[in-house]
Amino acid sequence: MTGPSTMRALQQTSLHGPKELRLVTDAPVPAPGPGEVLIRVTAAGVNFVDVSQSRGTFAGGPQPPYLAGIEGAGEVTAVGEGVTGMEPGAHVVGVGIGGGAFAEYMALPAATALPVPAGWADEQALGLLVNCLTALAALKPLGGVTAGQTVLVQAAAGGTGQYAVTLAKHYGATVIAAASPAKHEVIRALGADHVIDSRRADLAAEVRRLTGGAGADLVLESAGGAAFDAGLAAARRVTGRVVVYGVAGGDAPITNWDLVYKHQIHLIGLNIGILAQAAPQIFGEVMGEMFELLAAGVLAPGRPTTYELADGPKALAELEARATVGKLALLP
Repeated sequence: MTGPSTMRALQQTSLHGPKELRLVTDAPVPAPGPGEVLIRVTAAGVNFVDVSQSRGTFAGGPQPPYLAGIEGAGEVTAVGEGVTGMEPGAHVVGVGIGGGAFAEYMALPAATALPVPAGWADEQALGLLVNCLTALAALKPLGGVTAGQTVLVQAAAGGTGQYAVTLAKHYGATVIAAASPAKHEVIRALGADHVIDSRRADLAAEVRRLTGGAGADLVLESAGGAAFDAGLAAARRVTGRVVVYGVAGGDAPITNWDLVYKHQIHLIGLNIGILAQAAPQIFGEVMGEMFELLAAGVLAPGRPTTYELADGPKALAELEARATVGKLALLP
């Protein structure tokens, strides 16, 4: 491989959160190992995983010092041994849970990289493998949504939440979207049938009112904390499903007593990386569905809010504080 030997990158120096990200200028450019591709990063996605890793709460996460960022998009500059069908010059988006996306170059597992859709800029493809696939898996194979059902989407203004609103409407569901009031117009523009304040104390009661007392058939929950219990209470008794795919608001305990006497619902946990490893057939079906939606124009190019690489700590801090809307991207 020809090219620079060092690069600019954001290094996490401790497990005390995003404030401990440091811009370094002499990080070594990685070499692609077997089954990997090296990309010149043009845009890196910011995800709550990055916040969790920075605080040491992500199970099996990297230990500092490490180069942060799991999601990158850009131009392939080199391929490792055994990689086929992906040549230098191609533009891809991919995920590497070990980090390294907040940098000028990143080594990506080829198996987790897909071509940037034709006509899309690299940064517009960020979120397809993290946010879109999570929303799809939560709605279809795990959540079992069907036309005519009601879906409650918590944290609806986030990257995954916005995909969930769009896709649930596409599948014929009635969508109740929960977010803070400043973000309501964004969600309404996506076609949500009802938009409610995620911080209201009577959220579950409001969902029941909107559903004639029945509750939501499916709840997508990523907020955690008090919102978790509200999501359980908002689900339809006995047949309602709650898919949990995030912990942004902190831990939310539940007991077998709760499930027997308080919340008689189906509680489902989702981690898209574990789904890919443990249930590759289901993951393949979700991927196939996403490609069909892309071909049909259901999924439009993303419009992330962009930050310079040096402003990565600010972007992560704002995400952690829930002060952002939609997808965030760093531009190296």
